[in-house]
This record gives sequence, C-alpha cells and structure tokens, in this order.
Amino acid sequence: MRGTCDSIAAMSGILKRKFEEVDGSSPCSSVRESDDDISSSESADSGDSVNPSTSNHFTPSSILKREKRKRTKNVHFNCVTVYYFTRRQGFTSVPSQGGSTLGMSTRHNSVRQYTLGEFAMEQERLHREMLREHLREEKLNSLKLKMTKNGTVESEEANTLTLDDISDDDIDLDNTEVDEYFFLQPLPTKKRRALLRASGVKKIDVEEKHELRAIRLSREDCGCDCRVFCDPETCTCSLAGIKCQMILHTKIMEVSTVKQDI
Repeated sequence: MRGTCDSIAAMSGILKRKFEEVDGSSPCSSVRESDDDISSSESADSGDSVNPSTSNHFTPSSILKREKRKRTKNVHFNCVTVYYFTRRQGFTSVPSQGGSTLGMSTRHNSVRQYTLGEFAMEQERLHREMLREHLREEKLNSLKLKMTKNGTVESEEANTLTLDDISDDDIDLDNTEVDEYFFLQPLPTKKRRALLRASGVKKIDVEEKHELRAIRLSREDCGCDCRVFCDPETCTCSLAGIKCQMILHTKIMEVSTVKQDI
C-alpha cells in the first residue's frame, strides 16, 4: 500500500510539472498577456490624449468664467459737411399773408467741410448776424412808433426810415446772451421777394398769391352755418357726410344738463 501511494504521488508531481510547462508556453496565455499589454497601452494612450495626467497640472479655463469684453457704443464725429442750395419759389408752404413762398433748388450749388470747432464758430457767427438784424428791425419799429405816437399821427419821416438808418452803434450785442436768445423770424412778402430776386429768380409766379389766399379763407371757414337746429337739406356738414357740429353741441348741452339735475 505504501509503494502504491508513493507511485501515485510521483505521478501527480510529474503531471503537475508538465501542466505548468504547457501552461507557461500555451498560446492562450500568450494571447491573453498580449491583450493585457495592448489594453494597458491603449489606456495609457487614451490617458495621454483624452484624460491628461495630473502630473502636468493643466487646468482648462471655463467658458462661464471668461470675462465679457466691454463693448463701447460711442459715436465720434470728426467733421461736418454742409451743402448749400440756392433759393427758389417754394409752392409748398402757406404764409400768414401774401405769396412768394420760399423754397430751394433740387440740387446744391456748393459744398463745404468744417471741423467740429470751425462749424461751432461758424454757427455762432451766423447766429450773431441774425440777432443783429433782428435787433435792428426792432429798433426801427420802435422809432417809427415813437415818431407816430403809436400810430396815431402821420409822419413822413417815419415812412422814409429803413434799416440802413439804424447803425450798429445803436445795437448792444455785448450785453446779450447770444446762445440763449432764440426767436422766430417771419419774413414779410417784400423781404421774401427780395431774397428770391437776390438768388436769381427773375419771374415770380403771381398765381401762387391767389391760391394761398383761397387756402387761408378755406381754413377760416370751418363747419356749417346751422344755428339752434340742423337742417340736413341745407347743412354743408350733412351734405358732405359729416356729423353736424350743431348736433354735437346739442348732445354736449344735454349731457351737462343731466349732470346738473343729478
């Protein structure tokens, strides 16, 4: 029995050694080892490309933390271009009296460029000239009123006075704030005609004067002639398809009466 056990142990030891030799040289084990090597190398490569190692201390900047650039929205001008037009008869406005309306030609006749400083100085100069002319006209009118005693007495001398008789010495611009002095400058018919002739207009259309008079009269004639009650057969508002102003007035009166009764 003892010999049999020894032989069995010896045989198992031989088989164990043979199995270890076969297992060490087995292609399956070599394939697995190579697969492990490839996977480890791939993981190393992927770690280099996708997941960088922490040894480099690289921290990507966040998009949310980036500072937004401040966008400036200022507009800067460096010059002023002025186009000059000659005067022409306008035919587009309705002055309070007379005709000879003022307009301008369809194309400019000259162009000039200014720096911002030059343009400001030019505007101030023009404003001072307009103010001087306006003050001269006021001075002339005050002299005429003084000579005629507010228009109650005839004076030939007052009728012959013109702007040329008013000198610049009679006008005090030094004590006048030019920048704060603004005024409307309505031009009478004679002055409008003089400006047109000075601009080269040889013939002024006189028909415009009659058309403007008709427009002014139509603006003064507002509504119908109804009184107390409205007659639709003669009411110009009703004939034109407009509610009569007398009906509207009656309704307003009725509403006010009801409120008083309440």
